[in-house]
Amino acid sequence: MFADRAKIFIKSGKGGDGHVSFRRELYVASGGPDGGDGGKGGDIIFEVDEGLNTLADFRQTRKYIAESGENGGKRNCHGKNGADLIIKVPAGTVIREEVSGKVIADMSGDTKKEIILKGGKGGKGNKFYATPTMQIPQYAQPGQAAKELWVNLELKVIADVGLVGFPNVGKSTLLSRVTNAKPKIANYHFTTLNPNLGVVDLDGHNGFVIADIPGLIEGASEGIGLGHEFLRHIERTKVLIHMVDVASTEGREPISDIYAINKELEAYNPLLLARPQVIAANKIDAIFKESGEDPVKCLKDEFEPKGIKVFPISAVSGSGLKELLYYVKGLLQQIDPEPILFEREFFPEFMEHIELPYTVEKLEEGIFSIEGPRIERMLGYTNLESEKGFEFFQNFMKLNGILEELEKLGIKDGDTVQIYHFEFEYYK
Repeated sequence: MFADRAKIFIKSGKGGDGHVSFRRELYVASGGPDGGDGGKGGDIIFEVDEGLNTLADFRQTRKYIAESGENGGKRNCHGKNGADLIIKVPAGTVIREEVSGKVIADMSGDTKKEIILKGGKGGKGNKFYATPTMQIPQYAQPGQAAKELWVNLELKVIADVGLVGFPNVGKSTLLSRVTNAKPKIANYHFTTLNPNLGVVDLDGHNGFVIADIPGLIEGASEGIGLGHEFLRHIERTKVLIHMVDVASTEGREPISDIYAINKELEAYNPLLLARPQVIAANKIDAIFKESGEDPVKCLKDEFEPKGIKVFPISAVSGSGLKELLYYVKGLLQQIDPEPILFEREFFPEFMEHIELPYTVEKLEEGIFSIEGPRIERMLGYTNLESEKGFEFFQNFMKLNGILEELEKLGIKDGDTVQIYHFEFEYYK
């Protein structure tokens, strides 16, 4: 099965923590602070790989985590930056935030490389906090937290023209005849499971890319059959060619088929019906002459007054194909040549952390508890006995929303706050 969707977890690297240390050298009575900064965490980067055409690799590997930055060291040693993680995807891949479905990036057109999640900044070492009045700071800055997301990847074929129609009407035969594509062709429904692309070369004109979108069925827009798998590939196309079996070799009714497919296109994305359409009335060499009514004329009478041109063709013999292709090229020349891209709707850099790195609880009346890995780490870096250290810790509590959480729980002046083995009286 053609893999055109995947769900993966991505996480950037955490920033390394700043270090607390002081110079300890022979003949230096009291050396100054020399704690180094932490290294930056690695970014999550998506990059187009022209050699890929499916998202199959993401079925085996679903978690992608960049390297964290190293902690700073003594003697002003800067922690090593974490390595970026580059994720290769085929051109045309749309990256969406999993919960909202909003677009983070469209890896198409000029977008070949995109930073999706930035790694956390490294924390400052205690040397950074030295001032004329505070020459021996006992605290350093922790590194910024990593960012993480579940994202959905969707591969949407990049083609100028979409070839649509019910199964077994001759789309693969047409594509193999007018392009260099070599799709599998057989007389079975749903033989084509992959969107096949080919380049049409025309004398005296630039060519265009055409995609054979696998056979649709009624109810495709609701996900019946493989509807959603196929319909998403039409979204980038600028012109649609409806292909019908005008000879009704399998008992299908061409006019009803076109209306049925347009109904599915409209249900999936109403903007698709605004695209120019052309009808390729295929299998004219199989029309039974004595059948009475001319099926090609019936198609023209029904759709050409609506502005949809009908071309009688035979994909097998090649009859009528030249006229069809030059007409489609003329339509494309009237349309903006820039590829259809999906605009960015979700910005991970402004994403708030949903899970707080701490817990705030009311143990009993007048007593509250604060715990969490970041809190514990901050206590290890900070000298709460010093005025500057306590002020630094208070600012950390405020900036991270901890004081706000306490107020929501109803804390009052004079109440006790327990933070591991420390106890404080709360005053606003």
